[in-house]
Amino acid sequence: MNFNHVSVLLNECIENLNIKSNGVYVDGTLGGAGHSLQIVKKLDEDGLLIAFDQDINAINVAKKRLEDYLDRVIFIHTNFVNLKEELLKRGIDKIDGILLDLGVSSHQLDEKERGFSYMQDAPLDMRMDVRNSLTAEYIVNNYSEDEIEKIIRLYGEEKWARRIAKFIVDERAKKRIETTGELVEIIKKAIPKKARIDGPHPAKRTFQALRIEVNNELDIIDKTIIDAANMMNSEGRICVITFHSLEDRIVKNVFKELATSCVCPKEFPVCKCDKEQIVKVITRKPIFPSKKEIEINPRSRSAKLRVAEKI
Repeated sequence: MNFNHVSVLLNECIENLNIKSNGVYVDGTLGGAGHSLQIVKKLDEDGLLIAFDQDINAINVAKKRLEDYLDRVIFIHTNFVNLKEELLKRGIDKIDGILLDLGVSSHQLDEKERGFSYMQDAPLDMRMDVRNSLTAEYIVNNYSEDEIEKIIRLYGEEKWARRIAKFIVDERAKKRIETTGELVEIIKKAIPKKARIDGPHPAKRTFQALRIEVNNELDIIDKTIIDAANMMNSEGRICVITFHSLEDRIVKNVFKELATSCVCPKEFPVCKCDKEQIVKVITRKPIFPSKKEIEINPRSRSAKLRVAEKI
């Protein structure tokens, strides 16, 4: 299988993970195994990499790309939100670092039949894990107009969300919407032509919103980071790459929460909440790709890396 995926902020991630040769590390988003390969190269026979991915294609390809290191890799075919449960199931209660590369992989965008891309006509799917039942086609054909509008507005940050939702509902009354091409044409009709001149592709934000809803992408981030922080050894690192403002805001806020030691009102003379600081934030401002990386891989343009360390 041709699984092309250029790892974003690769050197920056490896540097910030502070990898110990005998440590236990988690790649929560295996993808094309680019990050995983560089992690496992730094591990000795006592080290361990646990690689999660909900896309079985990614796991199958990664097994070949990591074939020289299979003695120190565990592959887990599930979403990273199940991190704690899956590790404890395998007798692992402590880790030394985790990397989460959020969003959709280049492979998933390029694999036409997955339905992630607004640039190729394909069935409206967008599932990262094909075992899940919810698809983008079900959403656009079965959710109410208000529900569709809310998803596009919140997850896509699309100012034309109400018109797009109305046009979708009007069109599906005539015929079921089954392909990405059909949906793109509906979106183009909904957004006034003059509003489409200088901006991104008119379907970009709506497709992002549908993908997030299908895969429940935002609701799982904070839980995963909190679970990872609680299982982390002292000085272990949490590295998270985000690709849009909604993800980045969640990561920033959960890092801030974990780095706060007291949330009592200021008028309290002594702390009564007993909240303890769990991590310290390493990146007060996120790390961005270099100009060179963006030239080589334009999809990295919106990437941000945030890092926290267990105290």
